[in-house]
Amino acid sequence: MYINDLLASGYIPELFAKDELDGLLGKVRGEAKAAGYQDTPDQLFEFFLDKARKNLHLGICFSPVGDAFRFRARMFPGIINCTTMDYFFDWPKDALVNVANRFLGEVEFPTEEIQEAIAQNMATTHLSIADANVQFKELERRFNYTTPTSYLELINFYKSLLAKKQGAIKDQIERLEMGLGIMQQTTEKVDGLK
Repeated sequence: MYINDLLASGYIPELFAKDELDGLLGKVRGEAKAAGYQDTPDQLFEFFLDKARKNLHLGICFSPVGDAFRFRARMFPGIINCTTMDYFFDWPKDALVNVANRFLGEVEFPTEEIQEAIAQNMATTHLSIADANVQFKELERRFNYTTPTSYLELINFYKSLLAKKQGAIKDQIERLEMGLGIMQQTTEKVDGLK
């Protein structure tokens, strides 16, 4: 409701208490007079609203998928009437590879070729899901969407899984080294007893 009021009129009723509103009007009085507004509370408030409308930019993100957006748009017409909608399309493969390389740069790989191959594989996998979504739509008559967020989750999942596996391997190496050390000591003691 507040967002609808803000989008439609630029103001949310009863947002400011009387003393706060008087303080705001006092702060804009000089600028309002210089702009040609009269020194009345209504004119000062109109100047304040005009200035707020010119300088306020609001970014709202909705998924246009499904009925929820349509119901919200009916309940709050300011979302449709007073906004500009930007639709975002699939990322191209080179952008996906660059994003993966940026996030995988935090991980230590033996060579850069391995990192590049993993980034290429992630991009190819993400793009192949779009084809699977088309097949899913044909078979199940339901939509499934892949988003940039799901791609970033893939990268983060890979990084966390890699760290977990590397930690497990380091633990196994330490156990093996300890075991080999104990075997070496035992061999030395047996040789000493001979």
